[in-house]
Amino acid sequence: MGDGAHAAAQVRRQVRDFLTSRRARLTPGDVGLPTVNANRRVKGLRREEVAALAGISVEYYIRLERGDARGVSESVLYGVSRALRLDDTEHAHLLDLVRSGGGIRPCRTAAAAIELRPSVQRILDSMTTTPALVLNGRQNVVGANALGRALYQPMYAACGNANMARFVFTAPSARTFWRDWEVIADDTANALQAENGSNPCDHTVTELIRDLRSKSAEFATRWARHDVHVRSHGTRRIEHPLIGSLTLPFESTPLVADPGHTLLMYTADTGSPSHDALHLMASWTTSRH
Repeated sequence: MGDGAHAAAQVRRQVRDFLTSRRARLTPGDVGLPTVNANRRVKGLRREEVAALAGISVEYYIRLERGDARGVSESVLYGVSRALRLDDTEHAHLLDLVRSGGGIRPCRTAAAAIELRPSVQRILDSMTTTPALVLNGRQNVVGANALGRALYQPMYAACGNANMARFVFTAPSARTFWRDWEVIADDTANALQAENGSNPCDHTVTELIRDLRSKSAEFATRWARHDVHVRSHGTRRIEHPLIGSLTLPFESTPLVADPGHTLLMYTADTGSPSHDALHLMASWTTSRH
């Protein structure tokens, strides 16, 4: 089987697993159907119930859930998304999968830039009081400023290639570093799930996923959920080996000019202990240059 055929088969499995998992999480009561049925053995909705809610035939839905998306229209996909109560993020993920697996979009390896553009690195370096990193879809850190490297010192120490997913799921120090490790683990696995749906022929991503599934039961459990929601802002609680406890609001935003690259920035509330700690760390990084 060639690379393209292998990737297409993989995407069909992803379509099947994603739709099956979304169907299983709903109850008849969630969609306005009668909830009392002593003979009901199916977890979640039945296929015929989804088909009726989507306005398509049962045979058509069964074919789609098996991963055969040839000729499926976007209107049908919208109907299925409504029936399964998918939100915008989940619907976009379904579209990505179907377009790749159904031949609507050619399945090819994403030409994601490995290196950061020099101008972006200069912008990072100018942010002297804000820890900042740039990650690609494979969760590799492709750029960081001095404060970002200092903040993530445990990751650089544990993973020479600075891969966020490998740090989170294979480095024991990650559970100490992240005081909300479970939340970080969810976001990291979900980000890889979304990336794999967008770029199913990127062998670097599929090999990373395969490796993490074999090495981390925590990752394997999260992968099986087929969740694609990733927090783009919020607060992270960190236990830094040199600075101590930090509570840092963060923002994560894609770099439009560099598809696949995401800028991650941290800040701290003015006058807070975390704000003072970041300034102390910044003074250390400055004195080393």
